[in-house]
Amino acid sequence: MSRLEQLYSHLPDAPSDKTLAKADFEARHWSSAIPGPLKPGTEEHKRAVADMFRETFNPYKPSVIKWPELDPQTLHRITSLPIWDIAVQTEGKARLRMAAYADMIDDPDMKDALRRNAWEENRHKEVLSKLVEAYNIPMAPESPYIEPKDTEWAYLVTGFSECVDSFFAFGLFALAERAGLFPMELIETFEPVMQEECRHILLFANWLAWHRATMPWWKRPVFEARVLGVWAFLAYERMDLARSIDSEGNEHTQDNNFTVTGAKDMTDIDIKVPELMQLCLDENDRRFSGYDHRLLRPTTTPNLVKTGLFAYRLWEKASGAMRARLGQTKQHAPA
Repeated sequence: MSRLEQLYSHLPDAPSDKTLAKADFEARHWSSAIPGPLKPGTEEHKRAVADMFRETFNPYKPSVIKWPELDPQTLHRITSLPIWDIAVQTEGKARLRMAAYADMIDDPDMKDALRRNAWEENRHKEVLSKLVEAYNIPMAPESPYIEPKDTEWAYLVTGFSECVDSFFAFGLFALAERAGLFPMELIETFEPVMQEECRHILLFANWLAWHRATMPWWKRPVFEARVLGVWAFLAYERMDLARSIDSEGNEHTQDNNFTVTGAKDMTDIDIKVPELMQLCLDENDRRFSGYDHRLLRPTTTPNLVKTGLFAYRLWEKASGAMRARLGQTKQHAPA
């Protein structure tokens, strides 16, 4: 197959509820028949990663999604979220970057997995475009999608960015569901997309481990320097706002950091940051729980959040003890 569009030449127009339930279950639960450990760099690990991504494919079709009617308040909440321009454009860039990097890979198994990943990124863009169309969300014109000059850098930026954004998106999505501010039909419509993001970052984490294990030792220092550069770039990017101008001269401001700061826009539940971070951790674990435990999971963002929560709880404990001692001192002080 020479074109990405040919990877899945036919998707069902009207699958039965039983077919949908089976596809959904298989997209979330997978174990390799390969026995023993799956060590990165081995043929067994590489084959298992490729098999996982191919066999957990969910064949939903964006063009037949029935978007629910929304009441005026919910519609305003949806259309006012500062994410739509950047979300659509990000998926378009991801498709191009992953396809370009897949073309650089010689290994047929990893090439196939990354090409399928690129196809799914394009499907995410279709889903978002259909939503924007259904709810008349004003959008700035899309800039032309151009193949990256530095293909490896672009792929690393996309992969690590998805690892960060998906971790927080899992928590925000669960928070929105609990709050009941969005109809359950809309939540259920987006659920397969959210789980696909879990599969995407599972693939990226295992590709990264495979790539590190199979590259010549003398290339490793330069590669690790690039990884550090990507993290620095992502930190800088998330401190900024993206702005674009539509055809009528109106400015559209998009929040690059919405997946970290967007709780107030997704729910009216009064939730503290530590509680939201714990929810993100719980949802992250839940979404990965159905996949073979021998495959690696993204760890950087979860570990940073765990460290932050640990430090916060230590501080809370120390502050509580200090307040208690101050209270006892005041009680025993001479009048």
